[in-house]
Amino acid sequence: MTIEEILAGESKNVEFKENLSEKSIKYMKSVVAFANGTGGKIIFGIADKTREVVGFDKEDVFKKMDAIANAVSDSCEPAIIPDIALQTVDGKTVIVVEVSEGRQRPYYIKALGRDGGVYVRVAGTTRLADEYMVKELLFEGSNRYYDQALCTGLNVTDEDIDALCKAMKEQAVRNARTEEQKASIKNVGRQQLRSWGILIERDGKDYPSNAFAILTGNGGLHVATQCGVFKGTTKAVFVDRREYTGPLWEQIDEAFQFVLRNIHLGATIVGIYRQDVYEIPPDAIRELIINAMVHRSYLDHGTIQVAVYDNRLEITSPGKLPMGQTMERMKEGYSKIRNEALAHAFAYMNLIEHWGSGIPRIIDKVKAAGLREPEFIGGEVDLRINIYRGQVDGTVVDLSDLNNAIKVPDTIDRMPDSGDEVPDKTETVPDTMEKMPDSEQKQQIYKYVLEKGSITTAETVEILDVKHRRARAVLLNMVKDGYLRKKGAARSTIYVKNTEGR
Repeated sequence: MTIEEILAGESKNVEFKENLSEKSIKYMKSVVAFANGTGGKIIFGIADKTREVVGFDKEDVFKKMDAIANAVSDSCEPAIIPDIALQTVDGKTVIVVEVSEGRQRPYYIKALGRDGGVYVRVAGTTRLADEYMVKELLFEGSNRYYDQALCTGLNVTDEDIDALCKAMKEQAVRNARTEEQKASIKNVGRQQLRSWGILIERDGKDYPSNAFAILTGNGGLHVATQCGVFKGTTKAVFVDRREYTGPLWEQIDEAFQFVLRNIHLGATIVGIYRQDVYEIPPDAIRELIINAMVHRSYLDHGTIQVAVYDNRLEITSPGKLPMGQTMERMKEGYSKIRNEALAHAFAYMNLIEHWGSGIPRIIDKVKAAGLREPEFIGGEVDLRINIYRGQVDGTVVDLSDLNNAIKVPDTIDRMPDSGDEVPDKTETVPDTMEKMPDSEQKQQIYKYVLEKGSITTAETVEILDVKHRRARAVLLNMVKDGYLRKKGAARSTIYVKNTEGR
């Protein structure tokens, strides 16, 4: 321990104690909390408020060390063996108690029991763990995954299982990046779902795990994604808000489209055509949402929150970082899987590539777009990632000028084929490219409307092979996005191409 470290004060992994209290429980809470987290040090002999080095007399310092060792041995369950050493700081002797990250979680104070004696570190303070946190620690300590546990109360039929297999195959094809990748996709069956932990086989019958319920949006698990647009840089004023439920791949697509609708869009020129350019790379946005889906804690009943502010995109996922994971390791590409069944499913559906590569790839894409590196906050209760808008190479720019800075004029001068003079009147480049929606489902609908002139909800159900509720939701989203216009009412409702403003 150096003077510089002392002056930096207490932190997530460092705590000061001026004296050795007669009631060991006062510091035992921190010992347990460090073992349940990423480890830490308690330095006895330093005042926590003033950071003054008080130290101990050399005559009784060894007696105090023995007292600490005995207290830890007698008070903690499972057993914690700290490293206790003396150190001279500013000419005075202090006691350093170093507690390593534990593997037999949850650790708790015997006298208080597991229900009331489990402590964790949050923002540099020691706090009593809530019910969700205790369950999280239990799964970590037993090397199990919550998403692979049996989903009690959920009954599934053969048809439900077949529907999931079919939907996953469709997603895998849709998300394939190349024709070779698409051709290599194999059908997914029950045996594969069992090996991943999505199904649990008992006595020759298949039962759903939590992953089955999470993926499909069925069962007692409320899995949702909340999206909002806020005026300014705080949550004080809502502009728009949405909550998406259903299968995870639908939540990903809907949250992704929500963000694209609410960030700035400019254009660049490729050949003679305009190409949309978003202020935040869409691939980074989508990958960030997917990362939150696969790595969040589903034991925590909170929701993934996608928030668009004037100055940033903020994505928050519930749950502390998994055991062994840190912010630094995560940004370097180290992967610590929290939901193994979901990770396998996402990999099959081509939603994720190599485990652990997502965050470094997001960072690279954001920096390549001229934006500052994403900001990572929290990790003790939840994880928040910020991508800042309108900041290029650390310099704030006026967002209102962003489109103008990169926009290509709708009309450009054309040179005549002959040697005649350039006409006085500017001629426009023919609009030979119909702007298509981003999602594959919406593209299918839009192509049908362009060909047939209109579409009904029943026709959408047949084309997309989805339920009536989903078909109607897709159509209404396309109306909101400006691709379609609704005509008629009730059973006579049809949807036609929107020719206003497009």
